[in-house]
Amino acid sequence: MNRDHFKKLERMYLNATINKMLYETTTVNISEGMAEIGLTISEKYFHALGAIHGSTYFKLLDDAAFFAVNSIVDDVFVLTTSFNIHLVHPVTKGQLTSIGRIKYQSNNLFIAESTLYNEEGIEVGFGNGNFAKSKIILSEKIGYK
Repeated sequence: MNRDHFKKLERMYLNATINKMLYETTTVNISEGMAEIGLTISEKYFHALGAIHGSTYFKLLDDAAFFAVNSIVDDVFVLTTSFNIHLVHPVTKGQLTSIGRIKYQSNNLFIAESTLYNEEGIEVGFGNGNFAKSKIILSEKIGYK
């Protein structure tokens, strides 16, 4: 794979409407078979008990695993077909980093895992999922530019 592919995926991620609207402090770094997603926590991600909602864990974990897979698929968009998460520690502040890696690949099935760390490097969540190639071509139409 080439760095141009990774940069196009990074721009696609950062320009996605949900990331611009909800997660404006998101960072992304994609390399072959790996992706790192970062987020600075604010109270807008909190549930009633004052810690981040599980949906934030899910998004960071799924995104890192997803882009780890799409880093090695350079012709089409991949799809998450299932994803399981485990919440280990509550998070109330600071920077989160989710690191995704590919564990298995075949012609159309990919399994990836991701781990979410707080700014002290403590694991606060982890997950794994299955991903499949779609029929959607990676193109400027979907932000791949």
